[in-house]
Amino acid sequence: MSDNKTILVTGGSGLVGRAIQKVIESEGKSNETWVFLSSKDADLCDYNATKQLFEKYKPTHVIHLAAMVGGLFHNMSHNLDFLRNNLHMNDNVLQISYETGVKKVVSCLSTCIFPDKTEYPIDETMIHNGPPHPSNFGYSYAKRMIDVMNKAYFEQHGCMFTSVVPCNVFGPHDNYNPESSHVIPGLIKKLFDIIKEGGDTFTVMGTGKPLRQFIYSLDLAKLFIWVLREYNEVEPIILSVDESSEVSIQQLAEELVNAFDFKGKIVFDTTKADGQFKKTASNKKLRKYLPDFQFTEFSQAIKESVDWYKENHDTARN
Repeated sequence: MSDNKTILVTGGSGLVGRAIQKVIESEGKSNETWVFLSSKDADLCDYNATKQLFEKYKPTHVIHLAAMVGGLFHNMSHNLDFLRNNLHMNDNVLQISYETGVKKVVSCLSTCIFPDKTEYPIDETMIHNGPPHPSNFGYSYAKRMIDVMNKAYFEQHGCMFTSVVPCNVFGPHDNYNPESSHVIPGLIKKLFDIIKEGGDTFTVMGTGKPLRQFIYSLDLAKLFIWVLREYNEVEPIILSVDESSEVSIQQLAEELVNAFDFKGKIVFDTTKADGQFKKTASNKKLRKYLPDFQFTEFSQAIKESVDWYKENHDTARN
């Protein structure tokens, strides 16, 4: 019985949580009980509500995905809210994990928390090497503090609290809200609506030249589960596709056109800003542990994501 695990997943109803749930269901391991929570289950900014949640489920392990997130404009105008809410949430989850004897916590960071001015590719040692981009400094500093707290809990109490840093994630159950979505779900919804309205022009903002690394949510889910079971370093680990798998926004648009079988034309609105040209992350540390891990082909992952949205657009987060 001592080998039995109860794994609590905060933010379990989102993109990554749903992907983890799907992978776990396909495995059917008998000694693991997984509990996927959403914001409806408790306000993690409230210490007592969080404590009651842990007392109810008695987790031995935690995957902490929950966070206050938002689009660029919301971040810029609410940096204090993003800072305070995420600090409260993260502090409660880690402190109560310590108080209740949780054996391991894996928290989720983001490549957007890295310094605004840095060298590429970025790696795990560079998180604290300078200020983050001013547009989302509240969110970034709150997330960075998870790494600081993990090290402090380990140093003072011997806790195995660690964190992962994914590159851009996409897949089924994404956020398609035009105000807060990331580039892939945003373009999926846009092209879906164009086709639905009988349009023949798919307009993409910018030149299409910037490069990005995208990881399919089901691949990330498998890596998250590996980290939970096998990775025993307090230092964070970047979960990213290889540097050679970077794609341009133009290539992304072309893959979406193929996946939708759209017969119209792609137009790039070069009056709109491109943003950063590249944000390359190194996965050398991951490859040291998992040299043979196979990432899903980008075209296949895009097709599966598009097909899911076509089937579920009425109930998706639009």
